[in-house]
Amino acid sequence: MSNDPRSPPPRGKTFGKTFGKPRYGKKSHDRPNDRPRPAAPPEGESDDGKTLLFGFHAVEAALNNPDRVVITLFLTENAENRLASVIEGRGFAIERVTPRDLDRRLGADTVHQGALLHTEPLPELPMNALARKAGGLPLLVLDQVTDPHNVGAILRSAAVFGAAGVVMTRRHSPPLAGVLAKSASGALELVPVACVQNLARALEDLKAAGCTLIGLDGDATDVLDELAWPEKPVFVLGAEGKGLRQLTRETCDRLCRISTDGKLGSLNVSNAAAVALHLAHMARKRRG
Repeated sequence: MSNDPRSPPPRGKTFGKTFGKPRYGKKSHDRPNDRPRPAAPPEGESDDGKTLLFGFHAVEAALNNPDRVVITLFLTENAENRLASVIEGRGFAIERVTPRDLDRRLGADTVHQGALLHTEPLPELPMNALARKAGGLPLLVLDQVTDPHNVGAILRSAAVFGAAGVVMTRRHSPPLAGVLAKSASGALELVPVACVQNLARALEDLKAAGCTLIGLDGDATDVLDELAWPEKPVFVLGAEGKGLRQLTRETCDRLCRISTDGKLGSLNVSNAAAVALHLAHMARKRRG
């Protein structure tokens, strides 16, 4: 071994084949430059094209979902203790890691809470199956909503207030994993999601199934609060900033806005979805 102080230290064990990065000594002075570096927010896809989920609630919900195929579960000691009742006797492949290991993989700014799950994606739900579920519960359609935090929050509201499911575009939508799953706080495992190639065609299919398409638009004349609620409501929401695309607007049966009294006249897409779902929930309660 060289005595040159500039020589790099010997490589340690790699952190699983999913991570594939060398780990050095436990003390920071073993390699001064080996600090977690900022990384872009993880999209949720691993090197082998599978799905990555992180955060306690997202991982816990996925482990409790019988439709999830678990590949490897990476847990810190604390996270493993918190999930003991979920993983006991289930035969999951578990690898014990440190918070620093997860920081290296996901980026130092990622709030992973000591839990990372390497898993198969959920089975895709056919559009016609979701259309059949539409009825007493509303559907949500997202027209190229790209922010994973917003989509995750929408899924969470859908799980809280009750929704038959969510329809997303296959392109210009965030992956159903990573930041989205953590923002959904477990709702990704509870709310059916269909990804479609052609949104206009999907909207026409929903209309053919007897659904009423209600586009949410801050400039619309009709007010959502005063709507005579249809039997099969579908809320169509546009992208952040851009709103509904022209063809989407033209395909909707109604365009409605949410009434406001404040100095700001609009809500962001996830808040608008929550308000619409709550109004639909109250309408169902009035019907008994």
